[in-house]
Amino acid sequence: MSDATNDQGIPGPEGPANIIETDYTVGQHNIDGKVGPFGFDIHNPVFLISGLAIVAFVFYTLALPEQAGAGFSWLFSAVTKGFDWFFLGAANVFVIFCLLLIVTPVGSVRLGGAEARPDYSYIGWFAMLFAAGMGIGLMFFGVLEPVYHMAISQPLGVPSPFDADGNIIPENVEAAKRMGLAATIFHWGLHPWAIYAVVALALALFSYNKGLPLTIRSAFYPILGERVWGWWGHVIDTLAVFATLFGLATSLGFGAQQANAGLNHVFGIPVGPTTQVILISLITSIATISVIRGLDGGVKVLSEINIGIAALLLVFVLLAGPTLLILTDFGQGLVAYLAEIVPLSNPVGREDTGFVQGWTSFYWAWWISWSPFVGMFIARVSRGRTVREFVTCVLIVPSLVCVLWMAVFGGVAIDQVLSDPATSQVKAQVIDAYNPPLSLFAMLEGLPLSNITSVIGIVLVIVFFVTSSDSGSLVIDTITAGGKVDAPLPQRVFWCVFEGAVAIVLLLSAGGLQSLQSMVISTGLPFTVVLLLMCWAIWKGLRSEPR
Repeated sequence: MSDATNDQGIPGPEGPANIIETDYTVGQHNIDGKVGPFGFDIHNPVFLISGLAIVAFVFYTLALPEQAGAGFSWLFSAVTKGFDWFFLGAANVFVIFCLLLIVTPVGSVRLGGAEARPDYSYIGWFAMLFAAGMGIGLMFFGVLEPVYHMAISQPLGVPSPFDADGNIIPENVEAAKRMGLAATIFHWGLHPWAIYAVVALALALFSYNKGLPLTIRSAFYPILGERVWGWWGHVIDTLAVFATLFGLATSLGFGAQQANAGLNHVFGIPVGPTTQVILISLITSIATISVIRGLDGGVKVLSEINIGIAALLLVFVLLAGPTLLILTDFGQGLVAYLAEIVPLSNPVGREDTGFVQGWTSFYWAWWISWSPFVGMFIARVSRGRTVREFVTCVLIVPSLVCVLWMAVFGGVAIDQVLSDPATSQVKAQVIDAYNPPLSLFAMLEGLPLSNITSVIGIVLVIVFFVTSSDSGSLVIDTITAGGKVDAPLPQRVFWCVFEGAVAIVLLLSAGGLQSLQSMVISTGLPFTVVLLLMCWAIWKGLRSEPR
């Protein structure tokens, strides 16, 4: 092996300092931004292209909401039906790749070098990656999804426990309940966290170990070489900006609808676009303050507060509900998930197309759209971990928390539905009327102190809302500034404000929430290809590291 490169074609362990710095210096001439009007650190052309395109998109959607809504509806149907096999197959690749990293020798590589040590404790680290990685989704889908999959979507053809008249079919109950939990955990377990782990590991490896900028294009240096500083790199980073922005906007839309439903449920505040626009505007303002305070002073503090409130609500629901049944559901749900993960992951020959296209395809596209945001955020707080420690923790710990959350909230909701279907508010809001934003509050209504816990639920939705927005703004800012983590303040504020603006205009379009979902899958589709190539680049990069 020479001092310049190894057999993977990238700077190797025998001469990393001078080689990688030379490579970085060559590229830096092309990626360094310059301070321009309004104090922006303009990274041409990523900042200008992505910024102008998003501004144009906002004005187009506001000017022609009906036309835009029809286009979004067509897009959602075309992508979910035509590329469901691609999303499912790619997600399987990411899980297998992460498991290989854990068991192969490259797992001993330390992010940041052999002498690096973690910047954050395990508790602080878990709190930040969990709050950013799932956030509003757990609040929105924690009750909705287990009940819906049990009764409506019928994954893998498992029949509903209800007949056409709404009467319970006793012999179908156990299988339907088991599949409802397994299918929900499938969407919140290993697959999404494998997607996040791939992006986070690529960014951390090539930034901390190879000395390249903290931006998506850097991961492709082993494949593209110096071309990453040209148009190939610009396209990759611009796709990352679009995917991140629309993934966040979708979460903000879910959060605004759920907060609005909760405020209506508790205080009688009207449900409608006006209230949701006010909510998004107010919460975006809070997120902007957090962004101004930075990672440690804003995002970290809010994430830890968030995880504390979520834990309190989780414990209350566990103790106030049928505790023994919930704990049983946790174990049975985990076993069912592990037993059904292969058939649920199968991308071909499926007959449960409603479940695959309407739920799984959308979820995988949503997680992939979130991956630049969550991946970069996790990378920024994960220096000093070994690859094995990093991948294991990112895969297993949040997945187990998600399983517990779904077992507690979903288990209580399922028990309410099956115990007394005639009076169950959850059945009325999920199965009969399908009102997703109200599902959480319908479940809390069946427990003691529902007014208090509903207020806590609203607060938790809002804080999740804020942590997602401020974390995402910092990440988009870093990408558009060429990998710099200290871009000027006005630029951070710009992206935070425009995240809220995109969420507002998509909610106001004729398609409403489906418009948000359509933009997620449309940006997630090309970015899936980026992530598949990223796996190859990670492998080449890790093989060049000393172990």
